[in-house]
Amino acid sequence: MRVLAIIWCAAIPGLQVYLFRRISEDLVKNHIEGPKGLRALLAPWVQCGLVKIIEDEIRFWNGAKIYLCHCKDEKDRFRYLGAEIHVLLIDELTTFTEVIYRFLRGRVRAVGLNLPEQYVGLFPRILCSSNPGNVGHHWVKNAFIDGVTPMEVRQMPDEEGGMRRQYIPAKLADNPSMAQDDPNYRARLRGLGSPQLVKAMEDGDWNVIVGAYFSEFSTARHVIKPFTIPAHWVRIRAMDWGSAKPFSVGWYAVSDGEFQAIPRGALVKYREWYGMAKGQPNVGLKLTAEQIGDGIVERETINGRGDRERIDVAVLDPAAFSEDGGPSHAERMGGRGAVFTRADNTRVARQGALGGWDMLRARLKGETDENDVPIGPPMLFLFETCVHTIRTLPALQHDEHKPEDVNSDGEDHAGDETRYACMARPWIRALPKPPPPLRGPRTIGEMIQHAESRMPDRKRIA
Repeated sequence: MRVLAIIWCAAIPGLQVYLFRRISEDLVKNHIEGPKGLRALLAPWVQCGLVKIIEDEIRFWNGAKIYLCHCKDEKDRFRYLGAEIHVLLIDELTTFTEVIYRFLRGRVRAVGLNLPEQYVGLFPRILCSSNPGNVGHHWVKNAFIDGVTPMEVRQMPDEEGGMRRQYIPAKLADNPSMAQDDPNYRARLRGLGSPQLVKAMEDGDWNVIVGAYFSEFSTARHVIKPFTIPAHWVRIRAMDWGSAKPFSVGWYAVSDGEFQAIPRGALVKYREWYGMAKGQPNVGLKLTAEQIGDGIVERETINGRGDRERIDVAVLDPAAFSEDGGPSHAERMGGRGAVFTRADNTRVARQGALGGWDMLRARLKGETDENDVPIGPPMLFLFETCVHTIRTLPALQHDEHKPEDVNSDGEDHAGDETRYACMARPWIRALPKPPPPLRGPRTIGEMIQHAESRMPDRKRIA
């Protein structure tokens, strides 16, 4: 990216290149300083007076410029509202949300740019690079990689920017300078300790979600085909509120153990309503509370007479109960027949309170052995029709500053709603059974072995 930016700026007078990293510190460490940073690459140019580096701006003699930019939060994107970007370079695209990317893409244009003959038709342009993983893994994979032939150039429709798009896979073996500059890098990479992380970083495998908060999630284990829910099963409705961002409503049934594959007490998510604008992940429908309430009632209506399915428990994002000069969202939905109580919004465990994410994780695992390895079916199942929960739950990432919590920059709405349902129906793993008392004659060895078997699990204490 750095080399291309320099080449293009030298060849095209007046070119405006914007180079982005999400965090300012990463921009400095990865692109400005260091033996291959822009300062080092351009040092001879600066000495000859062809280039000036002034803070976050690199100015070429012909009027071309490289702007060094960062955009940490979605609100920061408006700093570039008036920018005219000829070349947009984004490093580590998966650290950005799709909202930021789409906004920056909308600033890419080439008004009044005189292109040399060899560059006609090639500008404006966008170049992004990224490793798998992080908060934007899912949307990047969906937009650039899934169902695409590598190296193929595709013409995108207007709703996707109207530009040509190409996916270029990259593996560690494709980088010849790495073996020359740091021959031991491959060994250190394989010593990361996580086979999934190694596979993603070495092979560019986008089917591995690096840093996933719920690594326990498995489509084969947790996703099931729809079946008729027995009428007597307890039913739960849970909702995470959203307007500009998607809302998520989920309907759950509590198994009574009638089906062997679904243990007693397991939650089965049999329906979802995800309020997302068509083709725009993490963008809400902006429906009113009344419209959402009507939509919930419609989905619970089971016949032409207006009869509704029985809902035993209904919990809603506590933020929807706040009153700001008028009735709350919860009250307005309740007026249309979709009544809720406040959900338990405890995210992580604290003194005297269980954490919602821990409850969800425990249900994903189900019963485990002394090494925390699942030994039976899970306690949470999703109908395969719950596509947005299946899409977003395994893509949730750890928060960099609070590793025990989920990074809320991504699409965490279905995850939050599922967490509310788990907190509404707590489930605790069964305690391990104590070993039977030793009977009959005892040798010294037998007595020592029996005593050790009754000692507390040291790992559990730690």
